[in-house]
Amino acid sequence: MIAELGHFCLILALGLAACLAIIPALGVRLGNESWMRLSASLPIGLFLFVGMSFACLASAFLTDDFSVAYVARNSNTLLPVYYKFSALWGAHEGSFLLWSLIMAGWTLAVSLFSGALTLDMRARVLSVMGVLSFGFILFLLATSDPFERSLPIYPSEGRDLNPLLQDFGLIVHPPMLYMGYVGLSVPFSFAIATLLSGRLDSAWARWSRPWTNVAWSFLTIGITLGSWWAYYELGWGGWWFWDAVENASFMPWLIGTALIHSLAATEKRGVFKSWTVLLAIFAFSFSMLGAFLVRSGVLTSVHAFAVDPERGLFILAFLTIVVGSSLTLYAVKAAGIKSVAGFDFSSREMFLLANNVLLVVATATVLLGTLSPLAYEALTDGRKISVGPPYFNAVFVPIALLLFAWMALSPATTWRRTPWARLWKRQVPILIGSAIVATALVWLLASFEFVAIFVVTICLWIVAGLLLDVARALGNKRDRIAAFFRMPLSMYGMWLAHLGIAVSVLGIVTTIYFSEEKDVRLEEGMVVEMAGYAFAFEGVTQGRGPNYLSDVGKVRVTRDGKDVVTLFPEKRRYMSGGSVMTEAAIDPSPFRDLYVALGESVDNGAWAVRVHYKPLVRWIWWGGILVAFGGFLTVADKRYRAIRVKRAMAVGAPA
Repeated sequence: MIAELGHFCLILALGLAACLAIIPALGVRLGNESWMRLSASLPIGLFLFVGMSFACLASAFLTDDFSVAYVARNSNTLLPVYYKFSALWGAHEGSFLLWSLIMAGWTLAVSLFSGALTLDMRARVLSVMGVLSFGFILFLLATSDPFERSLPIYPSEGRDLNPLLQDFGLIVHPPMLYMGYVGLSVPFSFAIATLLSGRLDSAWARWSRPWTNVAWSFLTIGITLGSWWAYYELGWGGWWFWDAVENASFMPWLIGTALIHSLAATEKRGVFKSWTVLLAIFAFSFSMLGAFLVRSGVLTSVHAFAVDPERGLFILAFLTIVVGSSLTLYAVKAAGIKSVAGFDFSSREMFLLANNVLLVVATATVLLGTLSPLAYEALTDGRKISVGPPYFNAVFVPIALLLFAWMALSPATTWRRTPWARLWKRQVPILIGSAIVATALVWLLASFEFVAIFVVTICLWIVAGLLLDVARALGNKRDRIAAFFRMPLSMYGMWLAHLGIAVSVLGIVTTIYFSEEKDVRLEEGMVVEMAGYAFAFEGVTQGRGPNYLSDVGKVRVTRDGKDVVTLFPEKRRYMSGGSVMTEAAIDPSPFRDLYVALGESVDNGAWAVRVHYKPLVRWIWWGGILVAFGGFLTVADKRYRAIRVKRAMAVGAPA
C-alpha cells in the first residue's frame, strides 16, 4: 500500500501544480484577488504531496520492498542503510522524483519569501513555476513511474545499486547539483513574469539576485563535489573528463555566472535589461538541456542514466515548449526596451558586458563540442566521432584565460567611467610584479613552463587586485580593522568568489603541469620512487565489506628514510553482480596528494599499480567551496531585506 500511496500523492501533486499554473494566472487576467492569493497556499500542498511521495519511495527502499520494480533494480538486502536511502536517486525514476521534490521546494520557498512582491507579480512568478512543476510531475507519471509493481511475481533479492554509486558522493552530489539546476527556474520564472507584466525595470533585478546567487552557489557546490568524487572514485586520478554529462552541468553554470554579473549591472545602473532577461531564460534552458542529455539515452557516459530514448522525446518536447514560448515572449515584449543610462568604454559596465560575452562564447564552444558528436552520428547513419580534451583545451582554455585576465582588471574599474591613466598606473606594476613572482615560483619549484607561468601570473594578479580593492574600499579610515568588518556582506562575497576562482585555477594549472604518475608492475618488497617519495609494495591481503570481497594492497610510503604514511588501495568484487571496482588510497595534504590505485593481478604474485603525485590538487575544490560560500554570503546582505524590496516594487522605480 505504501507504493500506491506514493503514486496517489504524485497524482494529487499533479493536480495542485495544474491549479497553481492556471488559477493565479487567470486571477491576474481577470483581476480576481482571491484567485491570485491562492499562489501563496497552493505551493504548500504541492510540496507536501511530492514530499509524501518521496517518503513512500524511501520507505520502500529501507524496507527492501522488491515488489517495487525500481527498488528491485537498484537495491539489495546487503546494501548498507545509508546507501539504500541514497539509492532512491541512484537511477532515473528516483532521481527525477528528487528533481520534482526540489522544484516543489523552490516553489514553496518563493511563496514564503515573496511577500514583498505585489500580488499580481507573485501570482505570475508562481504560476510559471507551477507550469514547470506540472511538466516534471507529468513526465514522472507518464513515462517514469518509480512506484511500478512487479506483481504477482517479484524477486526475493534485488540486483544491487551500481557499485560505482556506493559512495558518499552519491549522498551529497546529486541533491546539491539539482538544487542548482532547478534553482535556476526562479530567475527564469521571474523573468517570464516580468515580461508578462511589462514592468522591466531595475527592481526585478534586485529581487532576482539573491535567488540567482543561491541557485548558482548550489550548482557550484554540485560541480565541485562531482569533480572530487570522480577524482577519488574512478581510480585514474583525474578530476575532470570534459564528459558530455559534466558539460551539461558546466554550461548552465557559465550562463549563470554571466547572469549574476549582468543582474548586478541592471540593479546598479539600469543597463542590460533585456540582455539580463535573455540570460535568465537561457540559464534554465541549459539546465533543461542537461536533463535531456542525461536522461534521453542519446549519449553514453559513466554519469548518464541509460533509459529508454522515448522518454527523451517527452523531455525534448517539454524543453521545446518552454524555451520556444519563452523566446517568443521575449521577442514580442523585449524588443522595445532600452537602457537609458550611459557609460564609457572604460567603465565597469563595459567590463561586465565583456565578461558576459566571453562567458557566452565559452558556453557556445562547450555546447558545440558536446553536441557535435550527436549531430555527426545522426547525419552519417550511425558513424561516430569523439570530441574530447584536445578540442576543449584548444578552444575553451584560451577564452577562459582571457576571461581571467578581464576578471583581474574589473575590480579596479568604476561605474560610468574609469580614467585609463589611473587604471594602468595601478595595474601595470601589479601585473609586472605578479609575472616576476610567478616566474620565480615556477622556476624554483618545478621547471620552466611558459603556460604555467602565464596562468600563475594571472592568478597572482587577481589576488593582488582584490587586495588593492580591499584597501581602496577602506580608504583613509582611522580604524581599518573595524571598518573592514563593517563592509557590506556582498563585498565579502565578491572578494571570496573571485579569490576562489584564483585558487581553483592555480590548483588546476599546478596539477596539470607538475603532477607525476607511474604505472608499474610490483611484486612484494619492490619499491618505486617518485617526487622524492619511495613507495614500497608490501603485498596484498583479503578483506571483506558488507556486500563485497576485496583484495587490499599495502603500500608504505617514506621520504628520506622516514615513514610518511601507509596506504591500502583496494580491488573490490561485489557479491550480487560480480562487478569489480577500484578504490584508490589517498594521503591528502594542503600542498600535495599521494595517490595509489591497485590494478589487476599479473603473475607470480605481482600486481599492476598506479602511483600519482599531485601537487595542489585540493586547491581545485577548496576554490570551488570559496566561490560557493561567496555566492551564499551575498544573499545575507542587508540590501536584500524584504522591506526595501517591497518599497522598490511598490513604486516600480529602480531600487
